[in-house]
Amino acid sequence: MHRVVALVRPRQSTFELACAAQVFGIERRGLPVRYAFGVCTERPGPVATYAGYDMLVTEGLDALDGADTVVVPGWLPVEEPPSPAVVRALGRAHGRGARVAGICSGAFLLAHAGLLDGRRATTHWALADELAARFPRIEVDPDPLYVDHGDVATSAGAGAGFDLCMHLVRRDHGARYAAHIARTMVMPPHREAGQLQYSAAPHPAQIDDTLAPLLEWITDRLGEPLTIEDIAAHAGVSPRTLARRFADQLGTSPGQWLLAQRIAMARDLLESSDLPLDAVARRAGLSTATNLRRRFLNSMGTTPGAYRRAFRAGP
Repeated sequence: MHRVVALVRPRQSTFELACAAQVFGIERRGLPVRYAFGVCTERPGPVATYAGYDMLVTEGLDALDGADTVVVPGWLPVEEPPSPAVVRALGRAHGRGARVAGICSGAFLLAHAGLLDGRRATTHWALADELAARFPRIEVDPDPLYVDHGDVATSAGAGAGFDLCMHLVRRDHGARYAAHIARTMVMPPHREAGQLQYSAAPHPAQIDDTLAPLLEWITDRLGEPLTIEDIAAHAGVSPRTLARRFADQLGTSPGQWLLAQRIAMARDLLESSDLPLDAVARRAGLSTATNLRRRFLNSMGTTPGAYRRAFRAGP
């Protein structure tokens, strides 16, 4: 059982905490329980929240000593430095091998603990400049929804906490297990692109001309040899206009989005079937086993065979 402990402080943002609690702390019918979830704080007792109520937290910093993953669900206000006791407890957990993940402003606590020095990290786009100015040894990237180094991870603003937590679940137990959790939350198991698409007001066309029907049409045809020209023709626009709409609404190109969906289908087939790699490649629209191996290695950092051996047992 993998123990996840959220480290909170007064006043605590309830949404960021809920991201971790909903992913790691809920038992779901038909899905093996793989995580135990708990919450701790520096001074156990009532902890004020930004939602206007107090929550009772009975565990102190010693709870971090038994954690396999420590989640910092925001750390506000960012101008106030953590106490030495909190920094020591977080550093001690990381030092003995616990994974540490900061959601949104939680990156500031990780920065105070020195866990992000010399590393790339992200946070809410509105806080990125401040994080970079206060901690110049960190390579702050304001665009990605999350950045994961294996032992330390950070996420963008509030909602990206779900993206990071779901990514950690996929890494631990595979895409199918994560997809089951996502379905129970009525959420996508994986979002494409970054957070900069949310940092400015959307263009009117982004509201009036959603890509959702087109994305559904593409998803239903992943096994077909679709080209960008085919997709643009179905949408009734030029390839240049299609690319602009994808950039506006998804922050990525049509080709990159299509490849990500095909890799996601290949992952699911590798986990849930004994199909040979050539068959997996054809069903996912990647043509051949050779192309599947190349694309999979570039995207996942591992081979299809190694991925299947790691996750084929599944839930």
